[in-house]
Amino acid sequence: MGEMGEIIWILESTGGERFPYRLSIKRGEEVLLCLRVQDRWPGGKGNIFCKREEGRVWSPPVAEVERVPVVALKRYGKRLAVVLDRGRNKRCEFLFLKKRYKTKEGEYEQIFWRTQQALKERRPRVKLTAQGTSFLHVAIDVNEKYPWKFSGCKVTREKLPVGDYGVMGAEGPLAIVERKTLENLLAEFGTMSVLHQQLGELEVYRYAALVIEANYSDFLSSARVKFYRSTFVAKAIAELFALHPKLNIVFAGSRKLAREWTLRFFSAIQSHEKDVPPAVVREAVAAYSTQPSFQGGSYYGVKKKVMEEMPPQFTISLLRESCPDVPQATIRKVLNDLKREGRLMSHGRGLKSYWERLDGGEGDPE
Repeated sequence: MGEMGEIIWILESTGGERFPYRLSIKRGEEVLLCLRVQDRWPGGKGNIFCKREEGRVWSPPVAEVERVPVVALKRYGKRLAVVLDRGRNKRCEFLFLKKRYKTKEGEYEQIFWRTQQALKERRPRVKLTAQGTSFLHVAIDVNEKYPWKFSGCKVTREKLPVGDYGVMGAEGPLAIVERKTLENLLAEFGTMSVLHQQLGELEVYRYAALVIEANYSDFLSSARVKFYRSTFVAKAIAELFALHPKLNIVFAGSRKLAREWTLRFFSAIQSHEKDVPPAVVREAVAAYSTQPSFQGGSYYGVKKKVMEEMPPQFTISLLRESCPDVPQATIRKVLNDLKREGRLMSHGRGLKSYWERLDGGEGDPE
């Protein structure tokens, strides 16, 4: 038996004629996914048709065929990708589709089990998982000078919690991009500790990128870097990658290409977030994932709570109790930003201090 928290892949034989195997993915006694399948492994046969076990009467399993730990479980659109902890036959995926009935109203589900090898051999027509979307709401930070232009998008200027550009969803930024020119980044190498703090704040977001309007080779040119040795600059860049592994760092080459990369990045992120997966995929990944559940960081969540849910007068202790998982620095930043915007006022000092929400501010938080 696997340890609590360990994800286990279990294949059992059933003796059934059409679906002779039951495939389960479990964490302890919790069932994340349970399907009746037509074979032990897809191999080179292409797709194996599957049926959900729940909601139907099936013959019980008679013997366990294999039990393997799961290394990775991740959703890509309507696909659930699985990696098993073994040398062979370790990568596969389940495709969950909804089809409309031809002769009556409603939809039915189709589930296909396939492997990496089968996809390579059959070479299906290429279709991107994140198709992209034609409409984007792009927010540009109010402090960004000479911003990029995003034709065909809804563009607003507003105070972003971090970064220079964000693609906006219903509850704040879905993704954030920080823009740097070659000169900007070289200047910030002089205070590396401050730069690491800034990138660490950016890295809190589920989707974030540092996009540089230069090529990597530009930073190794003594004529371009001037005040630094190219060996120092190379080490500094390597340190950024090493200390911020969750952050996308992109050398786009030019201002035009940096804007183009950001536009495609925002489009893909919005497409992915709007592609609602089947419940079985969403629940299985949610149960497996150890990543934070928020998409855009906690800044906007705290801001919304202050302006819409907290009483007109409240203490910072009460706000902290309402946001137990939010860093104290984020709460302080929200309060100070709202105070600068004229939407909050602070009273008193120490234990007797409190905050008051003011009417007639600049509008509701996004």
